[in-house]
Amino acid sequence: MRKYFYLVISFFAFGCNSKSEKNTSIAPNKSAIKNEKIKPSGKEVVEKLEKLNFFNLTENDDLNDEKTELEKSYNELNFFEGALQGETLEFLDNRFYFIDSEELFEVGGLINYLKIIKPVFEKLGLKLNYSNENSFQNDKHWRHTIKLNDREYVAFNNNFGKQDWDIAYVRFLEMLNEELKIQNSEERFYPISSQNDGRIVLLTKKQFEYIKEIYPNDKEHPKELAIWKKENNLNQ
Repeated sequence: MRKYFYLVISFFAFGCNSKSEKNTSIAPNKSAIKNEKIKPSGKEVVEKLEKLNFFNLTENDDLNDEKTELEKSYNELNFFEGALQGETLEFLDNRFYFIDSEELFEVGGLINYLKIIKPVFEKLGLKLNYSNENSFQNDKHWRHTIKLNDREYVAFNNNFGKQDWDIAYVRFLEMLNEELKIQNSEERFYPISSQNDGRIVLLTKKQFEYIKEIYPNDKEHPKELAIWKKENNLNQ
């Protein structure tokens, strides 16, 4: 009788333990669910960018087209880029810019791109005056300087090599960002890509951090300049 009693108790304990293990194995990980981020919609992304004053440089007449394009690019391609002005290579938002690094590097290219960038400085209430462009070149080396707002910047000062276009691209961003910093602007230019289809974008730190959070971390999206240089093995 005593053996029978112990057998019943053992069977009951085993059954409870098995049930407990079974329940444990199928129980959802509440912590994982809680920490999992829900992907926002394109509309929500645009609304957040508006709160971060992303559209403060966009003309009112272009605002709907710009928002529609950003929403569509995010929903369909998970891609961060605004609308173009018709068949041109100019963006409606005054934040994205195409920069052909080869053209920028060549004689006359720096002035041409400064002319393109100057209007956005003026929209921000800042100065971008350029003067005293100087160049010294021999068979192996080129030194290229220019003054922005009476401050001299080095556009290129290297022996010719495979990274010439990228160096010119980075130096261009560095001089623009230095002028933004000196004039107490919260905006900075961030690199996206270089070479013949180069692109840059003008953002505040908060705008950049939000974009970095929700868009892919790849070569088609903005990076901090130091990180972009490292990823592209650029030693100036």
